Amino acid sequence: MNLHTALLQGVELLENAAITAPRLTAEVLLAHAVRCNRTFLYAHPERELKEVEWIHYGRYLHERLSGRPTQYITGRQEFYGREFRVNLQVLIPRPETEHLVEIALKRLTRGSRILDVGCGSGAIAVSTALELNTPIMACDISRAALEVAQRNAQNLGAPVTFIACDLLTPFAARSFDAILSNPPYVPLNTRQDLQREVRDFEPALALFGGPDGNEVYARLVADAARVLRPGGLLILELGFDSLDAVLGMTQTGWQDVTVSDDLAGIPRVLTAKLL
Repeated sequence: MNLHTALLQGVELLENAAITAPRLTAEVLLAHAVRCNRTFLYAHPERELKEVEWIHYGRYLHERLSGRPTQYITGRQEFYGREFRVNLQVLIPRPETEHLVEIALKRLTRGSRILDVGCGSGAIAVSTALELNTPIMACDISRAALEVAQRNAQNLGAPVTFIACDLLTPFAARSFDAILSNPPYVPLNTRQDLQREVRDFEPALALFGGPDGNEVYARLVADAARVLRPGGLLILELGFDSLDAVLGMTQTGWQDVTVSDDLAGIPRVLTAKLL
C-alpha cells in the first residue's frame, strides 16, 4: 500500500461517512501516521507504508469515523500561527477566537497586568503573552486543562503563570488592567443540537454556561468590576445569541462598550472599560 492509494482509500471512507473536509482530514491523518507533513504525501506518492504506519492510519480513520475530532487524534491545533497541544481535557481552539487576541493586542501594551480566565489549552494566554512580550496570568477551574496549558506555555516559551481557581474568586480587588475570557457559553438545553464531535468529545465544563448560556458571563462581569483597576478592560468572546444579554450586564459601571464582528460578520468580541 503506497501513500497515494492509502490517501484515496481514506478519502473515500470519510466521504461515504459524510465527514467534513474528507480530503484534508485524510491528508492530516495519513501524515500523522507516517510522521511527515502533507506536502510529503504528494511529493512521494509511490512511497510504501510500513506495517505500523498502516495500522496507525487505520486506527486514526476509525476514530474519526466514530466522531472523534481530528485535533484530538493528532493532539495538535494551530492557533495564531503557533502549534498547540490539545487533548480531551481542553476545548479545541477555534479560528474565531483569534479575533479576541487581535482586539487585546490593539488595546493593551507591554507591561499591562493581564488575566486570562478559563484558559483551557492556554491558546489566548500564550498568544497574548508572546505577541506583547509581557508576562501574564491565566486561570482555569480544571487542573487537567491547566496541565495542558502549562505544557503549551513551556513548549512555546511563553511567560504565563497559571492558577487553579473558579473564575476570579482568589484575586484581590484592583489587581488587573485587563481580563480576557472565552467562557463557557453554550446553553445547556441545546446540548442535543450540537455536532457529535463537540457534544460527545469536548469537555462539558468548558462548553456549557448554564440553562441559557449566560450563567458564567453574569458571574464574570460582576466580579470583574471588583478585580479590574479603574479604566481596566474586560474583553470577552461572545457566543451565539449572547450579545444582548452581555450588553445588559455592562450597562452599569462600564463605559466605552464596543462589539467587534468576526470574519463571518457575527458579533464575536465585546470590550468594556470599567468606570
